[in-house]
Amino acid sequence: MKPEERKHRLALTLLFSGIVFCFLIITTAVVGGIIVFLIRRGILSPNGEAPRSVPLFLTMMIASILIGVVLTAITSRIPLKPVNDVINAMNRLAAGDYRTRLHFGKLLGRHPTAVEVSRSFNNLAEELEKNVIFRTDFINNFSHEFKTPITSIAGFARLLKRGDLTEEQKAEYIDIIEKEALRLSAMATNILTLTKVENQAALTGVSSYNLSEQIRNCVLLLENKWSKKNITPVLDFGEHYISANEEMLGQVWINLIDNAVKYGDEGTEMIIDIAENEKRISVSVADTGVEIPPEAKEKIFRKFYRESKFSSTEGNGLGLAIVKEIVRLHNGDITVSSSNRKTVFTVSLPK
Repeated sequence: MKPEERKHRLALTLLFSGIVFCFLIITTAVVGGIIVFLIRRGILSPNGEAPRSVPLFLTMMIASILIGVVLTAITSRIPLKPVNDVINAMNRLAAGDYRTRLHFGKLLGRHPTAVEVSRSFNNLAEELEKNVIFRTDFINNFSHEFKTPITSIAGFARLLKRGDLTEEQKAEYIDIIEKEALRLSAMATNILTLTKVENQAALTGVSSYNLSEQIRNCVLLLENKWSKKNITPVLDFGEHYISANEEMLGQVWINLIDNAVKYGDEGTEMIIDIAENEKRISVSVADTGVEIPPEAKEKIFRKFYRESKFSSTEGNGLGLAIVKEIVRLHNGDITVSSSNRKTVFTVSLPK
């Protein structure tokens, strides 16, 4: 627990202790006043110099209980109101009202502990609301992305069934059906990969290997794509080693390099660089092409998100979501910069 949090907890303890102490003082004062009043009125008769102890003790005990019960019933609503507010807000949240927010009154709302409780609750509610929105968007986008190739396959299959097509048309339609089927397969694979990574709490399969060699192999795997666009890979790094999940990081580099080829202009360079210090190692993949708008830099890592200007480019909007989750699982981070027609994705990982 942080020192600041300890201070807040101590302040809360002192606050409730003070409330209980005030109740005791008030109860004692009221009971004492009643006893003095009763003695002066002669209802409690003293025996010599001192009042009779047993009747006085029983009277004070009964009076204390009665007065304590009455005072508690009247005043308990004040200290318990914040607790009731929290319980009611939690019940609304549990019922699915994710727009619920917790706000204490002006007096208690200034207390550091109350500020911390309300901030934590409101952050939780905001995250749950975002997750619901993301889930809805995911289902909608998922349905749309799967419906499009299925519709294409069904449509061209119906045309093939007619039988009045030339061999050239048949070959063309079969190619389209194959392409859409492969697109569905790739999408299903990406969704399974993303789900697996998201549900994985701890990194497994860690080994030490040559990162530079892995990236060079990934570039060679995509040679058919970058050679068609006459893009020149520039691998400006020496030999670097890392301890990580080799298979997972391979998916990261494949996705980043594939994006650089897809969105880079023909005849340009794709620059890949590796830098490291004592604790971390960074890999950057840069291309020259259409810039990513500033407002889209965070959105591009969401599932199925595709910037409107890139909607005609092949893809399903899952690659960067997978990249981000794999990097997160490795306790790393990924950043993007885009200006002057140059876009750079940088992945920083612990060595």
